[in-house]
Amino acid sequence: MVSSFDPVIREDDVLVRPASRRDCRSIAELFLIASDGLAEYIWRQSGPGQASPLDIGEQRYAREDALFSYRNCLIADVHGSVAGMLHSFPMQPPSGREAEPPDPVLRPYTELEDYGSLYISGIAVFPAYRGLGIGSRLLAEAHAAARRSGHPRVSLICFENNHGAMRLYRRLGYREIDRRPLVPHPSLRYRDGDAVLLALQF
Repeated sequence: MVSSFDPVIREDDVLVRPASRRDCRSIAELFLIASDGLAEYIWRQSGPGQASPLDIGEQRYAREDALFSYRNCLIADVHGSVAGMLHSFPMQPPSGREAEPPDPVLRPYTELEDYGSLYISGIAVFPAYRGLGIGSRLLAEAHAAARRSGHPRVSLICFENNHGAMRLYRRLGYREIDRRPLVPHPSLRYRDGDAVLLALQF
C-alpha cells in the first residue's frame, strides 16, 4: 500500500508485465473490484459452498488452460507490489455445448459479446494507486497487443452508471455498440441502468 510517507510515484515506477501464478490472489481481488459484484455472483455459483469468493477466484485464475487464467492478465507493478491488472482474451463464438440458455442475471452480458474483438473482461487498480494513469497505461498495452495480434478492435462491457469509467473509455475513443438492461441482484453494485458494450476500432 502507498502511505503518506512513500515517495511520489512517477510514471517510470510503473512496470506493466505479464502476470505470473504468484499474482493470482491479487488478480482475484482486482477482478472483484472490476466487476462491481458480478464476479462474486459467478464465483459463488460455481465454487464450493464454504469457500470465499476470493479463494474461488484465486483458484480460477491459477488455471493454465482456461480463458480466465493469469496467463491472460497484465499486471501493473509498482516497486514490486501489484497496483492493477487487466484481463483480456479473443472473443470467439461459443461452441454448441457452451451455447446453453444463460443464467438470467448473466444474460445481458452473453448477449453483448463482440466476436472477433480482443475482449477486456476486467480492469482495475487498487485504491491506493488510483489517479496515477495506471488504468490508461494498462489499456494502452492491451490496444497494442490487439494490433499486434491482428484484432480489428478491442471491446469491453461497462455499467452505464459507472460514470468515471465511462468517461475514461469515451475519452480514449471507445464507442457504444449495444446495450442491455441489467437484471438486478443483491450481489451487484448497480441495480438499474444498462450494461453497455463499448468498442475501440483500429
